[in-house]
Formats: sequence, structure tokens, C-alpha cells
Amino acid sequence: MHVAEGVLSLPVVFTGATTAVVGVFWGLKKLPAQRLMLAGLLGAVFFLASLIHIPIGVGSAHLIMNGVIGILLGSASFPVIFIALLLQAVLLQFGGLTVLGVNTATMGIGSVLAGYLFHQIIKSSSQKKRTLCIASFIAGFSAVLISGLLTAVALAVSHESFQIVAMTIFLSNLPIMVIEGFVTIFIILYISKTEPRLLYQQRDKSDD
Repeated sequence: MHVAEGVLSLPVVFTGATTAVVGVFWGLKKLPAQRLMLAGLLGAVFFLASLIHIPIGVGSAHLIMNGVIGILLGSASFPVIFIALLLQAVLLQFGGLTVLGVNTATMGIGSVLAGYLFHQIIKSSSQKKRTLCIASFIAGFSAVLISGLLTAVALAVSHESFQIVAMTIFLSNLPIMVIEGFVTIFIILYISKTEPRLLYQQRDKSDD
């Protein structure tokens, strides 16, 4: 879901960059020192998940894992996603530096909102496995859904000729949304059995 260099209009690039800057600084304020190692690990997962991608026009379809990041880090997802995208742009030429802000904003917003949805769902019944599975699927699915919609909007408003491409990219990511939903279930169920405090500490923070 990386947008390539040189395809977005300047207003979209500026809006994305501004949103990313605000999100990164906000996320850094919300990232406690004891979660830095977790943040680094999730950044590596995000980086690696994007290595296997299918080019589609001016974007690409691949696993993102921003739903898992949102569940575990909440608003601190932004700096994690930013660093991973920066390394991808510099080392692998995925996306690019001029669209780094837009890519960070689209994936970061999807991550934060997905994490919020997850913790709202499990708030009243966190011990029920079924609820945890449903919340995990919704988070994984919605993270890609929101990011895909935002990416499509960024392309569509940049130029009329990109409207079809925007729709193609969004539709091509529908299978990814479903896959991410099930992958998120697997990861969150494993964490709930091995390190449940990672889930419920973040839930408690989201209630503040």
C-alpha cells in the first residue's frame, strides 16, 4: 500500500507530511520507556511484512500488520511505522521520501483506529476467547481497510486519472484485509496466553 514517488499532488503531500509529523510527536509522547523494545520488535515485523509485495500501478499490495501494532501500542504506532517506512524508502526504495508523510499518515491512522476499536470491543469482556477473536479480526481487517481508503483518497484527489488506479488498489487489498484479520487473531491469541499484560496494559491506557 506504499504510494510511489511523484504521483501525488503537492497539497496531498503537504497534508500527509503535516499529519505524520503531528502523529509521530504525539506517539513519542505516548510511548513509555518500558515499551521501547516492543516498539522496536513491532517495527521489525512491519518492515519484514512489507518485503513480500505485489506491485499494482502506483501502489502495491502486501501484509502490513498495522492492526497488531495499533493493538499493542495505540497512538505510539505512528513513530514505529514512520521509522520502518523511512528504512524501507532508504534501503529498499519502497515508497519514497517525498511521500513518506502520506504513507505514514495512512498506515498510522489505520493502526491507531484499529487499536482503539479492539480495546473498545474487549473492554467489557476481555476474558472471553470468542470476543478476543472477533476484536482481533476486526482490528486487523479495519486497519488495512482504513489505510486502503485513505491511500485511495490521496490518489483520487491528486489527479482525476488516478481514480481508477485508486479503486484498483483498494479492491486488490480486500483479500489482504481478510488475511490480516486472521493473522491478527493468531498473534493476539498467542500474546493473550503468553504475555496478556501487553494487551490489557494498553487497554487501560486507552481508557485514560
